[in-house]
Amino acid sequence: MKIDRKFQRTVEDFKCTHCGAEIKGNGYTNHCENCLWSKHVDKNPGDRSSNCNGEMPPLSVFQRKGNYFLVHKCTKCGLEKNNKVSGKDDFEKVLHLSSGIEKKK
Repeated sequence: MKIDRKFQRTVEDFKCTHCGAEIKGNGYTNHCENCLWSKHVDKNPGDRSSNCNGEMPPLSVFQRKGNYFLVHKCTKCGLEKNNKVSGKDDFEKVLHLSSGIEKKK
């Protein structure tokens, strides 16, 4: 079975299931800007086709080509995904995670 890895932009607002913050989505929003938690709702970016719906805490941060990325891991199925840090994210929390920051090529 071939999986379509094409990005699908899905503009939607959501309430964070971890901290309760109301988040205004822009089509690229994939985690809460307040607590940095995500939710496992996609099989491929933006498709909303995952039935898992597990919460995904941010585990770490890494830097690649001048951009910061959060590493999220699903508490239900164990899937790990990298998500780009947004300018709207609480950067103090990103810095807190980055105590062990690494650079990836």
